[in-house]
Amino acid sequence: MQTWKTNWTTSKQHYIDWWAGKGLVLTMWEACRKEGAPHVPVTPPVASDDLQARWLDPGLRADFCHYELATASLKADLLPVVNTQLGPGSLAAILGANLEAREDTIWIREPEHWDGRIALDPANPWWQRHVALLNACKERAQGRYLVGLPDLMEGLDVLASLRGSDTVLLDMLLDPDGLEAQVKQVNAVYFEVFDKLYELIREGDEMAFCYFSLWAPGPCSKFQCDLSVMISEDDFRRFVQPYLREQCQRIPYSLYHLDGVDAIRHLDAILEIPELKAVQWTPGYGQPQGGDPCWYDLYRRIKAAGKAVMPCWVRPDELKPLLDAVGPEGLNIELDLQHESEWVSILELAASYGYHAD
Repeated sequence: MQTWKTNWTTSKQHYIDWWAGKGLVLTMWEACRKEGAPHVPVTPPVASDDLQARWLDPGLRADFCHYELATASLKADLLPVVNTQLGPGSLAAILGANLEAREDTIWIREPEHWDGRIALDPANPWWQRHVALLNACKERAQGRYLVGLPDLMEGLDVLASLRGSDTVLLDMLLDPDGLEAQVKQVNAVYFEVFDKLYELIREGDEMAFCYFSLWAPGPCSKFQCDLSVMISEDDFRRFVQPYLREQCQRIPYSLYHLDGVDAIRHLDAILEIPELKAVQWTPGYGQPQGGDPCWYDLYRRIKAAGKAVMPCWVRPDELKPLLDAVGPEGLNIELDLQHESEWVSILELAASYGYHAD
């Protein structure tokens, strides 16, 4: 793979060390623009007024992704990966939900009539769109960058997109055995879809996820249960933890997306899973972002359990206090930067903690 990222070998080692809880990764949620000339000469693609085409036409989307990455900064540990997401939780669309293109993202919409079937149908148009998009991006990449795994999601969050959150929550009370059976089926389909998409996007054994700045030397994914903010700790241990454990056992490089302060009550159950490698923290609406000192104890708690940590939206002025308080080992810090030039001072500071970008 002849990537545009000049420090790719060094950066990959940063990620390998981070997965092991030893290294420091410095990156961003979304890269800022590269200053100066792009990595290769590119012409901005013509933006379509048709939102469906802009997001869901494989050729147009591949051209847009190519342009975005060619003009993006790849400093520090920013990944040479294109974002192929087809909405947060697109496994639900593969199982019968609908995709609705918006100006800035794609929404997953509950189907009006769902037949209750939880199985991969090769004729499903949204499954075919996933495959076509990844193939188009792979062809456009020509080994110069990675094609990210779409944000499929799994478990209760997928069922909530198919059946509605209220229905899923009622089933915990009225039909818990039936709900468990459905979660098992979703897990089985997730693994089937993951394996097929992994074969399309991998570079050797390596792969990247479309979000969360995730690269690994083997299969990797982000797992979650945003519905967990609405359920008890006992219900989490019944309807989420066993299937999360199976996911982490099946996919060797795993990150759990912990979203919102009301989800913290489930952290012990999450940390009990020995195969889970890392936890990402999203504070949620109205809360201080990931660099705030109020989250230091949370990060220490996660690290004490032997997991790596991903704090997000950390401002430059918050970096040194965070590193001093929590320690650089096992941190994948997603910085909130506006300009590529800000990396100069960031990397000078990081060097004093043993981090070297090149």
